[in-house]
Amino acid sequence: MQQLLIGIVAGLLIGGVVAAVAVYFITRPKTEQAYATLQRETEERKAAAEKEAENIHNIALRESKQIRSEAEKVIERRYQDLSRTEERIDRRGEKLDGQAKKLEQREKILNKRQSRLDRRQNELDQITHEHRQQLEKVASMSTEEAKRVLLDDVEKESRQDMARIMREVEDEAREMAEVKARKLVAMAIQRVASDQVAEITVSVVPLPKEEMKGRIIGRNGRNIRAFEQAAGVDIVVDDTPEAVTVSSFDSVRREVARRALEKLITDGRIHPARIEKLIKDAQKEVNQVIKEAGEQAAYEANVHGLHPQITQMLGRLKYRTSYGQNQLHHAVEAAKISAVLAAELGANVEIAKMGGLLHDLGKAMDHEQEGTHAMLGAEFAKRFRVPPTVVNAIASHHHEVEQETVEAIIVEAADAISGARPGARRESLENYIKRVRTLEEIAASFPGVDSAYALQAGREIRILVKPGKIDDLGAMRLSKDISKSIEDSMQYPGQIQVTVIRETRAVGFAK
Repeated sequence: MQQLLIGIVAGLLIGGVVAAVAVYFITRPKTEQAYATLQRETEERKAAAEKEAENIHNIALRESKQIRSEAEKVIERRYQDLSRTEERIDRRGEKLDGQAKKLEQREKILNKRQSRLDRRQNELDQITHEHRQQLEKVASMSTEEAKRVLLDDVEKESRQDMARIMREVEDEAREMAEVKARKLVAMAIQRVASDQVAEITVSVVPLPKEEMKGRIIGRNGRNIRAFEQAAGVDIVVDDTPEAVTVSSFDSVRREVARRALEKLITDGRIHPARIEKLIKDAQKEVNQVIKEAGEQAAYEANVHGLHPQITQMLGRLKYRTSYGQNQLHHAVEAAKISAVLAAELGANVEIAKMGGLLHDLGKAMDHEQEGTHAMLGAEFAKRFRVPPTVVNAIASHHHEVEQETVEAIIVEAADAISGARPGARRESLENYIKRVRTLEEIAASFPGVDSAYALQAGREIRILVKPGKIDDLGAMRLSKDISKSIEDSMQYPGQIQVTVIRETRAVGFAK
C-alpha cells in the first residue's frame, strides 16, 4: 500500500514537470514577441521625445532672440530719451546762466538806486532837522518840552478815562451782589437764545370788496347782531376801506370770531343760521389749536405728566400777549431758563422747569375770574394735583405769598430774565423815536460830521465824516468824543456802538 502511494506521488511529480516544460516551450514565442514589441515602442517613444525636445529648444531659441531684440529696442529708446533729457538740461543750464547774469545786472542797478535813495534820505533828514529847529524857534520851546506838554495832556485825559472806568466798575459791582449770580444769569440767557418777541393779537379782518360790509350788517342789522350775540364780540364796521374790526377783551373769543367771519366772507352765505354753525365750527378748531399748542409747549419745555386740563389752559396763552410778548413763548422760555439756573445751582431741575412753564397759567383765566393771575394759576394747578412746590412757585413769583423753596426763587428770576431781556417787550414808540433822534442829533452836532444814522433799534450809530476835514486819527478821536457825549447826556439799557466811517475817494477824468 505504501509503495502504491509512493508511485502515485512520483507519477504526479513527473507529470507536473512535464507540464511545466510543455508550458514553457508553448509560451516562449509569445513572450519573446511581446518583449520585441515593447522594445520597439520604447524606441519610438524615445525618438518622439527627442524630436519634441528639439522642437521646444528651437522655439525657446526663437523666443529668446525676439526678447533680446525687443530689449535692445527698449534700451535704444531709453538711450535716446536720456540724450534728449540731457539736451534739455543743458539748455536750462544756459537759461539759468543768462538769468543769473541778468540778476547780477539788476542787483547793480538796485545798488545804484539804493545809494541814490540813501543820499535823498540824508537830505530829507537834514531838511527835517532844519524844519524842527525853525519850529522850535517859532514855538519858543524845544522838542523835549513839546513832548512833555503832549504827554501831560495825554496823561490827564487817560486819568479821566481811568477814573470813569473805575466809576463804572464800582457801579457795576454795587449793582451785582455776587459774581456767581451774574454768570448764572448770563449763561441762562446765552443757552436759551430765543427769538425776540414783538407780537400783537390781530383783530382786523380784510374784505374782498367794500360791498361785503352791507352783507355782514344784513337787513336792519340782523346779521351783525346775530354774529355778536353768538360769538360774544363786537364787530366794528367803520370807514376803514375793505376791512372790519373784531373787538373783545377775550383773545380766544376774538380768535373764534375772526375765523368764523373769514369763513363767512369766503362762503358768501351770510344769515343767522349759517353764522351760528360756522361759529361752532370755529370754536372746535380753536379748541383743537389750543390743545395742540399746550402739548407742543410742554414738549418744547421738556415737562411731562401734566393733566390734559393743564395743557388745555396752557394752550390758551397762545392768544395772550403782555407788552407785545406772547405769553406761551414766554412760558416756554422761562421754563428753559429755570432749568439752566437750577442745574447750575444744584436745585431740582424738573420742579424748576414745571414752575417756569406754569407760572403765568392764571393769565389764561384772569379776565374771567376775580384775583391775580399768580393766585388763580396756583389754585387751578393745585386742583389738578400739581406738586406743592410747583404750586408755591406759581403763587409766589410776584411775592404774593412767601417763597418756600429755592426753585420758587429760580422761577421768579427766570420770569424776570425772559420779560426784561432786550427785545422781549415793546417799548413806547414815542420813547423809541425820541431816543433814536437824540442819538443822531448828538452825532451830527460835532464838526466834520457829514451824516449820522441810528441802527439796530438805537443800539448802534454809524457816522459818515467829511474826509477833507477829519483824518484817520481824528476819526478815532471823534468816535471817543461822541461815545462820551452819549454817556453824559442819555440814559439807555446795555451799550451803544459808535462807528465812525471815513471814506477817501480819488477821482480822475480821462480826456
